Amino acid sequence: PCLLFQLLWLGLNVLLFVLAFLSYTRDEAYTYTRAMLGSGLSWARASAAGANLNCMAVLLPVSRNLISFLRGSCACQKRALRKQLDKNITFHRIVAYLIVVHSIIHIVAHLSNIERYHESQSLEAGDLLLKLSSLGEKCNETYLNPVRTYNTTPMKEVLINISGISGLVIAVVLVLMVTSSTESVRRSSYEVFWLTHHFFVVFFIGLIIHGTGRIVRGQTPQSLSDHNVSYCKHHVDEWGNVPQCPLPHFTGNSPASWKWVVGPLLIFVCERIVRYYRSLQPVVLTKVVTHPSNVLELQMKKKSFKMQSGQYIFLQCPMISPLEWHPFTLTSAPEEDYLSVHVRIVGDWTAALHAAFVDPRRDPGVSAYLTQLAVDGPFGSASSDVFQYRISVCIGTGIGVTPFVSVLKSLWHKSCDSSTSLKLQKLYFFWICRDKSAFEWFSDLLFSLETQMTGKDDLLSFHIFLTGWDEVQARHISLHCGEQRDVITGCREKTFYGRPNWDQEFSNIAAAHPCGNIGVFFCGPKPLSKVLHRMCNLHSSPDPRGVHFYFNKESY
Repeated sequence: PCLLFQLLWLGLNVLLFVLAFLSYTRDEAYTYTRAMLGSGLSWARASAAGANLNCMAVLLPVSRNLISFLRGSCACQKRALRKQLDKNITFHRIVAYLIVVHSIIHIVAHLSNIERYHESQSLEAGDLLLKLSSLGEKCNETYLNPVRTYNTTPMKEVLINISGISGLVIAVVLVLMVTSSTESVRRSSYEVFWLTHHFFVVFFIGLIIHGTGRIVRGQTPQSLSDHNVSYCKHHVDEWGNVPQCPLPHFTGNSPASWKWVVGPLLIFVCERIVRYYRSLQPVVLTKVVTHPSNVLELQMKKKSFKMQSGQYIFLQCPMISPLEWHPFTLTSAPEEDYLSVHVRIVGDWTAALHAAFVDPRRDPGVSAYLTQLAVDGPFGSASSDVFQYRISVCIGTGIGVTPFVSVLKSLWHKSCDSSTSLKLQKLYFFWICRDKSAFEWFSDLLFSLETQMTGKDDLLSFHIFLTGWDEVQARHISLHCGEQRDVITGCREKTFYGRPNWDQEFSNIAAAHPCGNIGVFFCGPKPLSKVLHRMCNLHSSPDPRGVHFYFNKESY
């Protein structure tokens, strides 16, 4: 369904582009404009229509409150619709790429058009183009050619026209936003990505005023009825001298971009107002825990905060940066009286956050201000649907296990509450880590869950994999392999060494549950995501009555 929706959106772009291209190719009002610009007119206007369509849509997928509301609404209870909403960031990127494509076409077409406008003022341009270019010199005439003299350069004309200046600003902002959106930049310097993306304000202001220059002009309806274009274009010398060939009158297109984007902009402004108001609500930090593998746990309380398992929040520390908000998955359960996140120290912001809490040299007077936090959210995610299936499979790698910490905690609370109706009958939990220390911060919870859920083995199944170890660790593991408890996690369920055989794992699950729908939820790197998605398709039965795996991936 997600691929189908993306193809439909691409198809809509192609359809709008073709319709606009044909319209400006055939419209009689632009006969003289086409004589001057050639096909550049149609290319420029068709790409502008495509850019407007995508600019209308680009903000909606990142309106997170809107997405969360739609996920929880009665109209969006179908699995396919909710899954499409979980692909909001993917759709946002597709729309952004389409804006880039349309913008490139638009820029190239208009650079060619400016050159053609300039050439139409030369003596070699021909009688028709020279006559069209001379219109507008008298007070009772309207111009077609915005370049009023041949003694200039196309670049100068671009820089003195409001459409050219705003177009240049839009292009520069678009380049900055696109180049800073690459995965390498986001990982190495999230702050750069965050800052340049907020240039979208400049982008939309430029977009709204871009059309006010009205450099693309066509004949007015009254002029079309008075001026016989098919005859007069071949008899330029008769213009103004015979009744059927009065001087043509031209007007520029009214700005249209604002009509496309005003609705989404209002929605996005409301979104930001809601998020700002919510971020002002006080947050009480109740506990800070430092875990191995550079993981920091923050436990907080916020009045009237309601959440579901698998949801995420945005966190801000004003002392570090009053502008930056970073997403973190909630690791607390809805049944607990606090909210918590686990933060891995991987960048400047998280390092500063870690230092604010654990640096023994910090001034106690400054400490209170340093530890002020603002919370925005919670927002829905794919993992929120774990309890919507009879059978669910949760797969996390490294710190990617955090969405499922909340799920596992909530599962225990629900299983202990006899008044709770639990649709989920079996949860398979897979956790893959490359080094032993990564298990340490989560092993206490695993041990506690296993102990508390004794006798409920049919409800939860652990599958833990260690993919990397050194010689000393291997010797230690081999010495204790016969013990009742696992040497790494302390659980009765033993750790597997090496990578999972996903084909075998999915085959086993399919054999154990030959009928019905199984939700597969994943948080981790893209290569493994592709493997798991392929496994879901491979092991789903062609029989509607058989087993069907539905793949869901976390994306923020």
